[in-house]
Amino acid sequence: MSSSFPSFYRRLSRRPELFRSFTGLDVSEFDSLRSRVESGYQEHERKRLSRKDRERESGAGRPSKLSLDDRLLALLMYYRTYVTSVLLGFVVNLDQSNALKDVRMLEPLVKRVVPLPEKLHEMVRRARTPEEVERFFPGFKAFVDATEQEIPRPKNSLKRRTHYSGKKRHTVKTQLAVNSDGLILHKTNHARGRRHDYPIFKRNHPSLPEGVRPVVDLGYDGVQNDFADLKPMVPFKRRGKGRGHKGEKGRRLAPRQKAFNRALSEARVVVEHTISRLKKFNIFGTEFRNRLRHYDVMTDIVSGLVNMRILGA
Repeated sequence: MSSSFPSFYRRLSRRPELFRSFTGLDVSEFDSLRSRVESGYQEHERKRLSRKDRERESGAGRPSKLSLDDRLLALLMYYRTYVTSVLLGFVVNLDQSNALKDVRMLEPLVKRVVPLPEKLHEMVRRARTPEEVERFFPGFKAFVDATEQEIPRPKNSLKRRTHYSGKKRHTVKTQLAVNSDGLILHKTNHARGRRHDYPIFKRNHPSLPEGVRPVVDLGYDGVQNDFADLKPMVPFKRRGKGRGHKGEKGRRLAPRQKAFNRALSEARVVVEHTISRLKKFNIFGTEFRNRLRHYDVMTDIVSGLVNMRILGA
């Protein structure tokens, strides 16, 4: 039985605006990604079929009905639109379990060929000269922020408490560090939604070259004391007298402090734009319905796809 998906791909590629809407990539960007995937596919399959925990012999089992091109397109469509597996299976003319299985089988290979933040961070750590550092961090600034994503209400009572974000929903958080071009140069694994931004930073913050200053918002208040050597740029905050003085407003900010906060906010908008680009992939922007063990793989791939677009690679 042949799949009707290739004809759908041909129709879709003739309409670039729809192709980008369905996949998050332009046709030329898809072709570039496809060539990378194709170059590593044989080795990827050899390792997958010969792994020690595999119950069947190598080569056993039915091959996928879809070509490699079609499976890659299915993965991108799933990430971009985040349709149900039933609908994805209908579109690609497969059983819903096989459609999602094809996506899962291809994820490790796609993750290996896109410019992950982890890979770029290793390159950053090796930068030595000011010119090398400037190439990664124009203006010698790194913009750090965390984003959260809603998850279904956990059945376990402990998980309900640890993932409750205080916004009447259960979430997980991911912290990003980007440069002035929006390129993601560091990304953490997900943290429980109850955890605040600054504790995430203390547990796992980017290793920045000397001279590069992290730019943060007030969610990271305290970093200027604990990480003074990084010379972080933090907005000024109106501070009250503390306990026992409830209702008393803090001292007003001076005009120069307000101007500094405005300038910092304008500079930090780049990280907000990058988060917006990530969340255009609905698998990152809507409630995450899959199991959390797949979450960090998903955020790695989406971050790599966004980086690929920014780099024009």
